[in-house]
Amino acid sequence: MENRASRAGSEQRRYVNVSDLKHQAAEYYRSNEVPQRLEEVLNAMFYQRPDDFYGHLANYFSGLSKPPVICRILGNRVLDGIGRPTLEVEVFCRVKNFDKRICSSIISSHAEILENASPEAVDAVGREISESLHIAFDWISESLNEMLKGLDPTDQHKVDELLCEFFAKKAEEDKERRRIEKEKETPEATVPVLTPPAAPAGKKKSNKPAKKPSVMEKPIPPAEPREPVVKGSMAIGCVSLAVAKAAATVRDVPLYLHIALLRDNQVLPKELIMPQPMATILSCGKSSPGKLNLMKEVMLIPPAWLTVKQGIERCLDIQKQISRLTEPVVKPPTAVTEGKKSSTKDAGKKAPTPIQKKMGYLGCIILGNESLEQPLTLIQTACTSLSLELGIDMYLGINCAAHELVDYTKGKYEILSGTYKNPDEMVDMYEDLIHKFPSIIALVDPLRKEDRSQWTDLCNILGSKCYLLAEDSCRNVWKILEEQNKNEPKCSGLIVKCTNETTISHLLEMTQFLHGMRHISVLGSPDGESSDDSLVDLAVGLGARFIKLGGLSRGERLTKYNRLFAIEEELVKNGRLCEREEHEFVDFTEEDEDEEEFDYSDGTVGEVRSAV
Repeated sequence: MENRASRAGSEQRRYVNVSDLKHQAAEYYRSNEVPQRLEEVLNAMFYQRPDDFYGHLANYFSGLSKPPVICRILGNRVLDGIGRPTLEVEVFCRVKNFDKRICSSIISSHAEILENASPEAVDAVGREISESLHIAFDWISESLNEMLKGLDPTDQHKVDELLCEFFAKKAEEDKERRRIEKEKETPEATVPVLTPPAAPAGKKKSNKPAKKPSVMEKPIPPAEPREPVVKGSMAIGCVSLAVAKAAATVRDVPLYLHIALLRDNQVLPKELIMPQPMATILSCGKSSPGKLNLMKEVMLIPPAWLTVKQGIERCLDIQKQISRLTEPVVKPPTAVTEGKKSSTKDAGKKAPTPIQKKMGYLGCIILGNESLEQPLTLIQTACTSLSLELGIDMYLGINCAAHELVDYTKGKYEILSGTYKNPDEMVDMYEDLIHKFPSIIALVDPLRKEDRSQWTDLCNILGSKCYLLAEDSCRNVWKILEEQNKNEPKCSGLIVKCTNETTISHLLEMTQFLHGMRHISVLGSPDGESSDDSLVDLAVGLGARFIKLGGLSRGERLTKYNRLFAIEEELVKNGRLCEREEHEFVDFTEEDEDEEEFDYSDGTVGEVRSAV
């Protein structure tokens, strides 16, 4: 009897439990609107009769799923285009109850090495990069991973705000560490005297005695100390870019369109403008053979009325023609019938000196030249042979990299081996150069940042004829925004790079700031590029006027040119490609004469003049 009663009680409790579970299940499904949703989709499917019944159900319920959230970020060590280690960040999101790898981004190191740098310099930079990478990995795995977990990847503002707050604390810690190290230095430590750099390999100093100046020359301003790079800061920029790419992926839109939506407050733009490429064709800078130091990059700028693809194809034709023109002339061998006597006679003669050239990591020809005009005349000859006219069918830009040419013991720029010019003479030289070659419409870093007075003179003289762009002084985007660009020299625009702690929000703010002041923005790639082509999408989405990608060789650079072609074709297909305007320059002489520095406060920058 007792066993029978026990079994009856157990069955009753089981019935109560099952009944309770059924009630809980029904309430659970009702609270999530499952019956209502099922009724809706089944009623609609009865009339639609889709071929893939369960596929239709899957698509329907997939649209009701929760939006993806970041669940993990991972840092990896990869190699850039010149074999140096750099950072890759992978983003994983929680999608439909599964953790999925969404995308990755690669950011190049800030450190730059000249092609003829000494082994000691290369080793020192290598150690700095390795240490910075190690710190970046620690930041990602220990702090950033936990900080961003659970965040919506499409909320770029929130992500960048957290990244900037984290970096601000690390920067303050780094500043305090540097202060303590400075205090520990011995009092006997002396300030090192700046000595002129040794001439690069292949360049010979002139044996002519230096001319004594007849009058006392004004000393150049000393170099301003650079803002120290916080080791590990590349983690900030790389994570920000990776999150933006993840957001574009989960929204199923191209990265450039996602950036444009962020720029325009989620309003879909009707049209987008393709940035004009600045394609490096020659390198005749300090690292090149020959005497010429001034032209680190000679760039081709296609006219605005050509598509990107047409412009690059024209640049490639010019590059091939230059290669033909610079091939060394080889004399035919002496006839065998002349015998040993002829061979002995010719043995003492020197073979003709071939033109010194090679392909550099910028993806262009490194060419030895003896004068300022020589590389420009070479390009002019190449264009003429192709029935192209410089100034109409193609324009030129020159990256002078003047900050690399200063001899502080002489207070001058060494534009040619053994030829020096002070800042005022540099202004006169550029004026003469533009007069001889009016097809030059862009000068990048024609002077040091510190020579502000000469920057102003240059803008007043040449600002209405070409773009005067600053690149070297634009390393810290956040610092420029913080100072409202008041510490920058007077110029037509800035070349911005996505490195170190520069976030997507920084780039958005910077380009909008420049556009509002009628100054152009140029997105540039660093020397040690990677195969990540995100820079192109950023340039299109941000509305940059130009994009500076280096030469037309090397896979990591051609990847970006190919991405330019793909975006242009997509915009044409979707009817969203906006025609570019002709080159327009700023007439700085319309500004107030009392203005001594680059002042953006009034929002005006003088009259705009067209190149055509």
